[in-house]
Amino acid sequence: MSDPALGVLMLALFVGAILLGFPIAFTLMALGLFFGYLGMGDIIFNLFVQRTFAVMSNDVLISIPLFVFMGYIVERANILDRLFRSVQLAAGNLPASLAVATMLTCAMFATATGIVGATVTLMGLLAFPAMLRAGYDVRLAAGTVCAGGCLGILIPPSVMLILYGATAGVSVVQLYAAAFIPGLMLTGLYIAYMIVRAWLNPALAPKLPAEERNVPFTTVFLALLTSFVPLALLISSVLGAILMGLATPSEAAAMGVIGALILALAYRTLTFEGVKESVFLTARTSAMVCWLFVGSFVFSSVFGYLGGQQVVENFVVSLNLDPITFLIVTQAIIFVLGWPLEWTEIIVIFVPIFLPLLDNFGIDPLFFGILVALNLQTSFLSPPVAMAPFYLKGVAPKSVTIESIFAGVMPFLYIVVFSLVLVYVFPGIVLWLPNALYN
Repeated sequence: MSDPALGVLMLALFVGAILLGFPIAFTLMALGLFFGYLGMGDIIFNLFVQRTFAVMSNDVLISIPLFVFMGYIVERANILDRLFRSVQLAAGNLPASLAVATMLTCAMFATATGIVGATVTLMGLLAFPAMLRAGYDVRLAAGTVCAGGCLGILIPPSVMLILYGATAGVSVVQLYAAAFIPGLMLTGLYIAYMIVRAWLNPALAPKLPAEERNVPFTTVFLALLTSFVPLALLISSVLGAILMGLATPSEAAAMGVIGALILALAYRTLTFEGVKESVFLTARTSAMVCWLFVGSFVFSSVFGYLGGQQVVENFVVSLNLDPITFLIVTQAIIFVLGWPLEWTEIIVIFVPIFLPLLDNFGIDPLFFGILVALNLQTSFLSPPVAMAPFYLKGVAPKSVTIESIFAGVMPFLYIVVFSLVLVYVFPGIVLWLPNALYN
């Protein structure tokens, strides 16, 4: 069997293994070592050790456990409840005010945590019952929570963008700048959709009672001052330091951790058990990401050495695609991969297969990364294996069916696709801010 054939067999076995439910990281390492030994001999073991050390000492990846820890501290500081209540008071007179408050809270919380499961679960416990009690349509309420909870993949400081930057060799700072406007755009489109739906059909989102809408300005101001403003200052300080070049992502993340601890202390919610649990969850998440990164590098290195990457590249070139068609094809593949795979596996395993092809089509890796981040919103929303609806179903009342949740997320899925089209047509949405800041 030729080396390229070994590479193709290696990829096919990997796809089969993940469909059977084998652990991703260890499957990558096992296949990489086995096929590497067949094709490269004993040198594969040296490669494995060297790559493990390189991942554990990578300056870019150091920011991942820090951002994750910051997110878990914020999550356990009971800040979300305060934030939702204050935003709800501020948006009381808007159509679909509870849904708007939910989306804004999700967007703010996403910038602080970036953990999809945590955001969807917490908002499913807090905002979803509140919308149902107010008479909201189950589908609209479910779609709002699921779509809002996924914004952490795109909105900085997204862990996904850190992984993409380390994989593609793209500046994480520029990725954050590039993702800022698309993140705001997608959030704005979600909110506009909810307001228009409620305006056209008020029965979907009944207005709150007058006593909950006509709240004195001082009450709203104090609520925002004690919940929204502190978290906004924390997030803007972290992101501002990164975007302005005052600190590296790792340094800014470390300061963000200190800020989150101070915030939790100020709210009197900082406990030893909470910190202990946050440390454990951070270690578990970081270990998963790092070993996945090690496995993906060994796998992709052996795959490229055997000639598998060349087979893929020759096949794509033979199709005579133009850049737009190539982007559409790759995004369609990533969309389908989002059903059985988490975003981490897609970023560190399959995206590197496409990266060497970008030069052939003159596509900026920065632009491609934001398209992937937008696209991965769909992987958490699109049936039949969407994770966000299943997170919500786990905490929703028994009367809420998974079918109604899936029906609720479909309009938001279409909005994500529309956002992708906007970015295709107007690439300045992605590239203007990093060009303006970093020329």
